[in-house]
Amino acid sequence: MKISYLSLGVAILASATPVFAETDGGTLEDKDPTIIVTGRSSSDEAEKRAASTPGGTDIVTHEEYADKSPVSLRDALAFSPGVYLQPRYGQEVRISIRGSGLSRGFHMRGITLLQDGIPINLADDNGDFQELEPIFFDYLEVYRGANALRFGSGTLGGAVNGVTPTGKTAEGLYLRGDVGSFDTYRGLVSYGAQSGPGDVWAALSYDSSDGDRDHAKRNSLRFHGNVGLQLADTIENRTYASINNINQEIPGALDLETVASEPKTGNFVNDQARDIDSLRLQNRTRFSFANGQLDTGVFLNAKSLYHPIFQVVDQESIDRGFYARFDYASGPFEFRLGGEARFGDTHSKRFVNIDGERGARTFDAKQDARTANVYGELRYRPVEQLQLIAGGIYADGVREQHQTFNSFMGGATDITGRAEFDAFSPKFGVLFEPSQDIQLFANYSRSVEFPGFIELAQVASFVNLDPQRAWTFEIGTRGQAGIVEWDLAAYRADIDGELLQFDVGPDIPASTFNADETLHQGVEAALALNFTEWLKLRQVYQYSDFRFRDDAQYGDNRLPVVPEHVYRAELRLGTDALHVAPNVEWVPEGAWADYNNTLETDGYALVGLTAGATVTDRIDLFLDARNLFDEKAVGDISAAITATPTSAIFYPVERRAVFGGVRARF
Repeated sequence: MKISYLSLGVAILASATPVFAETDGGTLEDKDPTIIVTGRSSSDEAEKRAASTPGGTDIVTHEEYADKSPVSLRDALAFSPGVYLQPRYGQEVRISIRGSGLSRGFHMRGITLLQDGIPINLADDNGDFQELEPIFFDYLEVYRGANALRFGSGTLGGAVNGVTPTGKTAEGLYLRGDVGSFDTYRGLVSYGAQSGPGDVWAALSYDSSDGDRDHAKRNSLRFHGNVGLQLADTIENRTYASINNINQEIPGALDLETVASEPKTGNFVNDQARDIDSLRLQNRTRFSFANGQLDTGVFLNAKSLYHPIFQVVDQESIDRGFYARFDYASGPFEFRLGGEARFGDTHSKRFVNIDGERGARTFDAKQDARTANVYGELRYRPVEQLQLIAGGIYADGVREQHQTFNSFMGGATDITGRAEFDAFSPKFGVLFEPSQDIQLFANYSRSVEFPGFIELAQVASFVNLDPQRAWTFEIGTRGQAGIVEWDLAAYRADIDGELLQFDVGPDIPASTFNADETLHQGVEAALALNFTEWLKLRQVYQYSDFRFRDDAQYGDNRLPVVPEHVYRAELRLGTDALHVAPNVEWVPEGAWADYNNTLETDGYALVGLTAGATVTDRIDLFLDARNLFDEKAVGDISAAITATPTSAIFYPVERRAVFGGVRARF
């Protein structure tokens, strides 16, 4: 039975809502309503933090993708340098930074996902990025690699934090409606208010679409809200609630011929799907000091997953945890200390898949996970233009599975698998500012990723795997001069024990293995040219060179999935009153499909266009047209040992589509 998370979360948030009273500033009716995001002011502090980081960071505000119909994180982060995003179907995308989770053919790995500073990854570090819905966010923070230490992340990829508005930053009523191709309908309503010591913000969204492929229907109902209360001049408490009901049919992967001729094709066998019900509750207390700030908090994530694939995967999980982050500055020194602990219990079952329904039980296990860390960073500014940074993170984790039923072994049995991990990852960096608008930076850091249950609890057994370990060197610059803004970083990661996966067979989850030595190196670049107020060009480029190093089986072969070059550009013509922005995504050569490097996919170019117009000071219209020339190409790949054109491991790019809508605030 699925949990009624929506009604429970709304009730909890309502019970925490403060009573608003008339203040010296007037009643709520006296205040001007604003759109969900009215400018960059709400993200100013985030941009200052990002600018003080000696490595790749990016702040993406809601305005930057407001004219998109945001199906997934790809629509929000398409112009975030270094973030590789490719859609598979619906809200399922591949998200990878610096080759993180490179061969993971589903879900994600190697990136810490957070909402309002709280991790949404499960206690074993696996996560469903579908729960980060960009239509709600005020802005997103992207910290690549070890630069994400401030979030307690020690992964190769770094961290992405979505920040929702509050009653202080988004007062009034905001409405948004989208319609478009494939019978797509989306709606959002949000309301924010503040008075006296309290504020409240809440939003509800609905999304429904047949999808651009057969058997790719989706629908979702989501609620996000928070309540803040100023307990004293220096103490603020805020409670967050997020509830998601997400239902997605799975169309599966295709062979190359079908991608090229009939990319609409989907797989109806076993009625495969991924249905998620989740509730997240968070509470944060912030103590402000003259020279510092302390955040402490607790969180609870409850999730129900019904996932018919090769079998029916049926899971109920509860994750809870706590964290603390302390920042202090005095003279030329700045200090950060933090820590968090996550504990998770999952009841995982599998059944024979009979047209998407449960048949005979084949697997029953209790999975317990713990991941905890403590981290710190010290900054010293010997002169005004120079910062020297040293820090590190210590993490440990436990993954334990009590398997009580397994038909593969002849009936009831009792098997326990357990893995324990711990690691220390140091970080060193330097940040030099030769002028107010130009920065040069470099850092050298270690990252360690512990395997989760998707890697350890493979189809019929518990497989002990080593953590993935890497040393990464990064150098770069960011700034602006005249009409030019840039963000450029080059990195090299030497990896031991990279967690790689390969396709076992149709619809069967991939197996994972530790590679020996691999190399990830590349360039992450963004260049914007602001010619005039009505003519602006933004561009991002990624160069990715990922390969084995003297491997006994694969030699120096390139790793599959991510192409070597990816370029995106958008030219914005006009002002906020009326504008049009053609865009292009160009992949000159496709990626390898397999570890043996026997099959390489073709490159492609996708042309799209967005537009917007202000009808009144409260109403805007927008248009989002994609793949205007209906290009047929491979967008994503499930890695294989050896691939052929008949291997069903390819996902087509999105078909031609047009969406449009209206935004209104009152």
